[in-house]
Amino acid sequence: MGDPKRQRKKYVTPSHPWQLDRLREELELVGEYGLRNKRELWIFKTMLSEIRGRARQLIALPPSEREKYEKPLLRRLYEWGVLDENATLDDVLSLTVRDLLERRLQTVVWRLGIAKTPHQARQMIVHRHITVNGRIVTSPSYIVKRTDKVALHPRSPFAKLQKEVEELLEKEGVEQKAG
Repeated sequence: MGDPKRQRKKYVTPSHPWQLDRLREELELVGEYGLRNKRELWIFKTMLSEIRGRARQLIALPPSEREKYEKPLLRRLYEWGVLDENATLDDVLSLTVRDLLERRLQTVVWRLGIAKTPHQARQMIVHRHITVNGRIVTSPSYIVKRTDKVALHPRSPFAKLQKEVEELLEKEGVEQKAG
């Protein structure tokens, strides 16, 4: 685990601070995925860099030794929902930061239609309205695995509102079919 007094940075900052193309790309990603700041983006870029670096190391190994380490990496990325079940190390090298950002809880809540915008999704998560596998998760950057079930908390006012809307739509749908 490590000493709590010795926190380590989970990200690497860009080597050159004022590259216009990189700044525009980062700003676009921050806006598209509703990130709080660029640090959140850098964390995922660093994570992707470490995953791709591990894949490059495995490609350099002899085939007999590579198999032992390749399967756990591919299995973990499959469980995260980033890769397909029959993916190879070449697929790992072709991953982008967007692939990882799509698996964040904030993005999943937004894509499921629980929230209307990524910013609303972030607020719902932080305000404890979202559960993952029945447990409240308050971290928008939580990586949602393939098997996780994301839903509104049963006691959330949003859940009550959603239930009322579904009942209303169901009622209207029945009336339209009859008429």
